Amino acid sequence: MRIPREVVQAHYEAAATGNLDAMLADLAPGARWTEAAGSPLAGTWIGREQIVERVFAPIAREWEGYRFELERLVADGRWVVALGTYSGTYRQTGKPMRTRVVHAWEIVDGEIVQFEQFVDTQSMRQAMA
Repeated sequence: MRIPREVVQAHYEAAATGNLDAMLADLAPGARWTEAAGSPLAGTWIGREQIVERVFAPIAREWEGYRFELERLVADGRWVVALGTYSGTYRQTGKPMRTRVVHAWEIVDGEIVQFEQFVDTQSMRQAMA
């Protein structure tokens, strides 16, 4: 079984290639995915279907070149924290966005059971206005 850091690293490697199935391959059935308050995707979504429908589908539909650039992973037992930067262009306005972000992951028995995003939502909203 992979250690928590390896599970999260595999998610980001899959994200870099645009492989959503591989990104979510390690989700536990009842995984909780929380997008930051103030974000257009704000809320807590449970399970793969909600996570895809409420997070990844809108990102693919509304943003061009949306990506997360990983700067650093910090692991402590079952918790992994990722620091990095989001970037992309909002399709409707044509405005670019670049903002700092932190992701907190909880991994239990090789599965993602919880994810929480902390991000400067003002930068996101400025690109959307």
